[in-house]
Amino acid sequence: MHTTMTSRPAAFNGVRPRSYGAALRLVPASRSLVPVLQAVAAGATEAAPIDGRALRRSLNQTGRYVRQPTNDPISQQLMDEHGVGYSTNGLVAQMRTQGNVWKQGEVTVKLAKAYGYCWGVERAVRMAYEARQAHPDRKLFVTNEIIHNPEVNQRLTEMNIEIIEDQGKGKDYSHIRSGDVVIFPAFGATVQELNDFRDKGVQMVDTTCPWVAKVWNSVDTHTRKQFTSIIHGKYSHEETIATASFATNYVIVKDLKEAQYVCDYILHGGNREEFMAKFERALSKGFDPDVMLERVGLANQTTMLKGETQQIGKMLEATMMQKYGPAELNKHFLLMETICDATQERQDALYDMVADPEVDFMLVVGGFNSSNTSHLQEIAEHKGLPSFWVDSAARIDVATNTILHKLAHGELRETVGWLTPGKPVTIGITSGASTPDRAVEEVLQKVFQIYDPSFKGIALKDCGRMSTPEEH
Repeated sequence: MHTTMTSRPAAFNGVRPRSYGAALRLVPASRSLVPVLQAVAAGATEAAPIDGRALRRSLNQTGRYVRQPTNDPISQQLMDEHGVGYSTNGLVAQMRTQGNVWKQGEVTVKLAKAYGYCWGVERAVRMAYEARQAHPDRKLFVTNEIIHNPEVNQRLTEMNIEIIEDQGKGKDYSHIRSGDVVIFPAFGATVQELNDFRDKGVQMVDTTCPWVAKVWNSVDTHTRKQFTSIIHGKYSHEETIATASFATNYVIVKDLKEAQYVCDYILHGGNREEFMAKFERALSKGFDPDVMLERVGLANQTTMLKGETQQIGKMLEATMMQKYGPAELNKHFLLMETICDATQERQDALYDMVADPEVDFMLVVGGFNSSNTSHLQEIAEHKGLPSFWVDSAARIDVATNTILHKLAHGELRETVGWLTPGKPVTIGITSGASTPDRAVEEVLQKVFQIYDPSFKGIALKDCGRMSTPEEH
């Protein structure tokens, strides 16, 4: 990732972007690792540990638990109308049929080979739509954003599905009653939430991505074999919060630097107070690094860099071999395959695109709170290729040729005159795993309008549906 910056031919007119500074950075508010469950667990004293595996099995026995889509045709039709599924007849669908390239006047667009919605995300959205169709007269709630895409979440809100988010004081579930419908998002829900809603008598729709559930299985195995889970992820991310709740002892590391710190502590010991302060918000309760790092297993947030997770695994393996010897490795280190290939495929495709000398600049489309999308922007920036990350077409003003975009580290910028009509340009475009195809199509439509004010849109053409792993 630490690649030397190289100059690239400018595809825009070089106007210096204006920084908006920290005040407008769209960074989620910090919060404690496990959200407080208000009302659901009101008045409860410190709860006994919950057996995550037994709990998940018990959900199936309630008769109120759904974890598979039904492929309801009415829901699919509504998703198509709302543009929250795969494109079947728009620009993106048509690009798929002609080598992921499109030429519109002076603008040539190259679409990354792997981009946009992953199977697990599309599945989650589909299940939320199906829940609304199956329960038209009930109140529906989602225990967080269904995915990290503002337009998709807005559509659910318009369908009277209430999204409950932590506003800094924990989530308030006090208005959810027995008989209501509760949807668990693609990132999953915590053990505490699953347990409380099972006992509350609600209808549960679990859209948790199967790859996320696979990570849960790994940390559950760590617990059963008395290993501490080293979780590669962001401690405040919904997925990591859920994963950590399935572990008994854990420490969350966000990058190679933090992983190396843990490895050094395992090998040489260190300042316990410093360790506890460094990982204050990323540790299980009662964590003792002098005891709990003798046996460790690796797990990961599925949207992290695959190569980085693999490197952390090798670091931990080498550390345990050095300390305990090869013959004792299996007693001190446990590694299970939990890496989601969808995230890596999008990153690999972007590495290929930024190496294309014909591409003048990148457009990255995806939610500003999307971890996997931020990594896509990061790749372009580190390669020295100009890149504009937007969460929707609303960030582009056609009349003023202005774009409001985000940098990988979180700064929000406005760039005026970012395109140069009259000058041919080749644009690379990709999108995060929570981004529906229509979001990409709407961004490109505004680009085409800036270059040609008379542009009225792309004629629709039926290209058929994309197949998914489920269908194979």
